[in-house]
This record gives sequence, C-alpha cells and structure tokens, in this order.
Amino acid sequence: MSYLNEEGSKGIKVLFTGLDNAGKSSIVLSLLREFTKIAIVKPTKGAERRNFEFLNLIVSEWDLGGQARYRNEYIKDPDLFFTKTESLIFIIDIQNPERIVDSLSYLTNIVDQFNKFEIKPDINVFFHKIDPEIYIKAQDEIDNIINNIKNQIKKKIEYTNFNFYKTTIFDLSTIINAMSEILLRKFPKTEILKEIIEQFANKINAIGLEIIDDNSFIIGSFYKDELIKQLLNQTTPYFLKVNDTFESISTEACKPDDQMVIQRFGKYFLFKKFILKKSGPYYYLLLCKDNFSFDQEIYDTFIKLLKELLYQ
Repeated sequence: MSYLNEEGSKGIKVLFTGLDNAGKSSIVLSLLREFTKIAIVKPTKGAERRNFEFLNLIVSEWDLGGQARYRNEYIKDPDLFFTKTESLIFIIDIQNPERIVDSLSYLTNIVDQFNKFEIKPDINVFFHKIDPEIYIKAQDEIDNIINNIKNQIKKKIEYTNFNFYKTTIFDLSTIINAMSEILLRKFPKTEILKEIIEQFANKINAIGLEIIDDNSFIIGSFYKDELIKQLLNQTTPYFLKVNDTFESISTEACKPDDQMVIQRFGKYFLFKKFILKKSGPYYYLLLCKDNFSFDQEIYDTFIKLLKELLYQ
C-alpha cells in the first residue's frame, strides 16, 4: 500500500480521526511538543495534512476534523480521504460515554469505505483522555467501559486488524509508545534495527536505551527490565522538552559532544543529540547506566551502522 510522494520518496498515509473534541489535535500538538497551544486549540476544519520523515519513510499524516458536517463530507467523497490509507488512528474520548454510540457508528462507516476500496489498513483505537488522576480513582469503571467498547467493536464490525491503546496527553509516554509502535510496523527493517540497538546496549553495559526521532517517536529501544522501561518512558518527554528549551535560547548549532547527564537513583542518564545525514532530521539517544563511562569508539560505530541501515 506504500506509495511514492511528490518528491518520489516512499511514503505511507496515516489518518487521524474521531468525533469532534475527542482530542486529535491535542495529541498532534503534544508530539510536536507545542504544549502551550493545547489550551487554545480550535476544532480542526476539514482535513489538515502534514508530512514528516520517519526512518527514511515519508509519512503523510491526515488530521480529519470530527464535526458532523465534515464527517459527512468524508463519507460522501471517500476517494479523496480514505484511499491509500495504511494506518487509521481512531480517537475515542473515554470521558464522554454519551457519544460512544456515535463514535462506533462513524468507525463502522470508515471500515465500510476500506472494504469498498479493498484495503486493509491497521486500525488503532485510542481510548483517550484516560488522565492519571481520573484513572486512579475509577480504574475498574474505566476498564469496564473500555472492555465494553472492545466487545461492541468486535461484535458490530467485521474486521480483524485492530489494535487498542490507552492514552492521555498528561502522560505523554502513552502517546509516544502507541505512535512509535504503529509506525515501526511500517518500517521493513525493524528487526535488524532492534538487533543493532541491543548489541550496542550490551557493548556499553547500558541497562536502558532509547533512540528517539525529532517527532518524539521511539524508533528503537532496549530495557533490562520493566522498571527501567517505565523509568525511561516517563522521562523521555522531559529530556526532549529540556533540549527544546536550551535550543530556543541559544544561537549556537548543536556540537558533536553536546549532551545532558543526570545522576539519580544511583544511575546515570545521558541524553545526546545526533544526525545521520547532512540536512537530515535530528535523532536523540537516551541512555541509562550504572556508571558514567561512555565509549566514544563504540558509539561512533553504532551511529555508522544506523546511517547505513536507514539511508544507504
């Protein structure tokens, strides 16, 4: 289903949709780390598009406004909106159960269009706005609502390629992990990339490692255990934000030895920015170790392998 975009690069089409006020635009702004705009975000009018690079793939992201008049337009003119779709991200506002019936009706209409065009994109349902303070107080109730929605989807929609995620902008790691997983399915060399990262982590005695792109997506990772995974997942957005803050007040370009190092819980956290090709997107290394040692030669070899895998 991959296509060539206007520049001739391999591309994939991802749809963001759901009812109005479900939180689609806030998710996009969170990934762009434009948090100050979330409070004043306005409803998306029609379809908004942006292209970005992910592992040398061009992702065409379509944010479809969820107001009723726009939803009707999409269904009436499906060729314009639904053809060539590889992934659908469908947002359901879990704090607004009164509109779940409408959400599932809209999702059913979209699946009908996919069937019409004989395409089978993966459908990723985000149970959104599961904010931590709400989930802690009503976990059983929310889980019951989610399970009920899943059962309704499986009962009413004849489609097998569903994935489900719990998300909230107040825990950005839930969105980063979901989006990273969705996009990594489209990268043909995921297993090779995973192997390269794991070998690098073992060589430098890392207990946790993430490679993050400039869209906040984790393109590869290694964790010694679930606690380290949780620790790095939770701190990734803050390292990215601190880096953005430094860059916003500095006129100097990033230097090869620029990095942030934090010691906490008897461990060292290193955050380092790098590029893989001239004029290409930035990437970030987030590393967790029991000691402060860092082998530059092993790191340079690792960067070379990444470059060869992604761009050669």
